[in-house]
Amino acid sequence: MTDFLCREPSCIHPTLSELFLVFGRVGLLSFGGPAGQIGMMHRVLVDEKRWLSEERFLHALNYCMLLPGPEAQQLATYAGWLLHGRRGGIIAGTLFILPGFLVIVALAAAYALYQDTHWLPALLFGLKAGVLAIVIEALLRVGKRALKSRFLVGVAAAAFIALFFFAIPFPLVILAAGVAGFLKARGGPSVKPDEGSKSPSLLRQLRGVLVGILIWQMPFLLCWLVAAPSSLLELQEFFSRLAVVTFGGAYAVLAYVAQVAVETHGWMTASEMLDGLALAEATPGPLVLVLSYIGFLAAFRHPGMLDPMLAGVLGASIAAWATFVPSFIFIFLGAPYVERLKDNAALSGALSAITGAVVGVILNLSVWFGLHVLFGKVDRVELLPQINFGMSLPDWSTLDLVSLALFVVSAIMLFRLKLGMVPVLCVCVAAGFIRLWLG
Repeated sequence: MTDFLCREPSCIHPTLSELFLVFGRVGLLSFGGPAGQIGMMHRVLVDEKRWLSEERFLHALNYCMLLPGPEAQQLATYAGWLLHGRRGGIIAGTLFILPGFLVIVALAAAYALYQDTHWLPALLFGLKAGVLAIVIEALLRVGKRALKSRFLVGVAAAAFIALFFFAIPFPLVILAAGVAGFLKARGGPSVKPDEGSKSPSLLRQLRGVLVGILIWQMPFLLCWLVAAPSSLLELQEFFSRLAVVTFGGAYAVLAYVAQVAVETHGWMTASEMLDGLALAEATPGPLVLVLSYIGFLAAFRHPGMLDPMLAGVLGASIAAWATFVPSFIFIFLGAPYVERLKDNAALSGALSAITGAVVGVILNLSVWFGLHVLFGKVDRVELLPQINFGMSLPDWSTLDLVSLALFVVSAIMLFRLKLGMVPVLCVCVAAGFIRLWLG
């Protein structure tokens, strides 16, 4: 697993401690789903710190969009790897999820003991209005830099139409964009390996795969050594399978996860699953951290000979381990090859088209998220059922004027006053609790 350190002359190379502090901040403020998280990393790494160039950031993003698992966490890992090798990748990727993991474990423990979430609607009400403005800022930021040609604008528009009007699965949209970009760029220059890296040998690569799999499945050995309850083994097995098929982000697999957690294993009720989604949305980090909430409740209620609270923490940890460790493996094994081929015209064309499709994906997310934040009722209307052509339309009588006002205030703070994410989120959360206090 050869490291490839980014040494571009136009970029500043950070120390390991600077990397730690910046990605600690990113992890604490990573609200807004993948769109907001990618936009925030772009602002911090490319615009503010100038640690990565625009081209290198988008190249990394393109690769991460092809992988199963949380793309924003993989992008953080890739960026850390570029800056400080495997150590940097481990630090950046871990810090991206650690704050959210600690928060979700604490919330899951409180929920398991008391099931008191009367404060949650107020928190979510404020957060969602602010996050909507953050997502739109990310859309404008990434779109302005990524859509450099009419072809890429067309790809972004096609991706949005495919997702919003035809509900085509996300992986198919990304695949189609990659194929279109590849075909358009065929006949370009041949591969120019980057002089700063060497291709790892096949033997070393195979050894890396085996070591990665052993680390990934280490909880099985630990559970066997301490005679852990079967619930922990079930969690490791289930979330390991899930980790390699979660294309399209958290929402693409949450329906399946909910069905297995509620109906197959009986780990929780449907209502508790919805509460978990709300808790995950209120915490920083990837939405798939809801899997740690599921792991906590499953082990807490089936602790075997362990203390229920200890079993819950172990269950949450196993869920996170099985979910996120593959992301590190994908980056450390695949990124060296992706970096060596960054000057290949056909591959670059395919990856650039994927970036265009990502802009369409973020636009679709922005519209969907905005509709559900500002309106109490949104339904999908099938216009031509024969070809699955339809669209989401709100019930205008359910427009929440307070949410609209809070969104406008957030947008002014971000776009006009340039106050940044922290003041915006603080104002929004305070407004949510004031609304709860006023009834």
